[in-house]
Amino acid sequence: MKYIIATLFCLVSSVSYSDEYLRTVEDFTLATVSGEEVTLSNHSEELVAIYIQGNGCPIARLGSHDYKEVIEQFTDKPVAFYMLNASIQDGVEGIIKEESEFGFSVPIMKDADQSVAKALGVTRTAEVFVIRPTGEVVYRGPINDKLGYETQRNVTVNYLIDGLNIILSGGTVDHSLIPDSKGCLVAIF
Repeated sequence: MKYIIATLFCLVSSVSYSDEYLRTVEDFTLATVSGEEVTLSNHSEELVAIYIQGNGCPIARLGSHDYKEVIEQFTDKPVAFYMLNASIQDGVEGIIKEESEFGFSVPIMKDADQSVAKALGVTRTAEVFVIRPTGEVVYRGPINDKLGYETQRNVTVNYLIDGLNIILSGGTVDHSLIPDSKGCLVAIF
């Protein structure tokens, strides 16, 4: 009997987790490290893709190159691409240095009070969130299957590209087929 109760508890826990996994966020405005303001609702005709960046994270650094390749494939599509840094230890100057050193060509928003990261449920770097201007999160996951903890392999699945194509064609991404992102922990306070 206690095994049945434990199994039910696990199922209820996973249902609760999946309900919280894709959230709806309120409109937000954040400044990029170059001083430009980004407001979610200003992208009324576009999806907004946000890659979670963190200074010094090797997985986020390596993944940024794959993110750039995704951006190049969607230049003529209604998708705006950004990075977001919510790590409290990363100051703007350090982010700018990392941006320069690793050739990030995407605007990086600094979430100094972690309000957007909290609303999205950010826990790790190298994760991508795709959000409608209404605040509905329609994709959450890795860019592809290339990077893991202490591993790097050839890409066999392009989760973000496939997800964006599904969303742009009017479909819904089946997140049961998307693995958790691998990345460095982002401490949320």
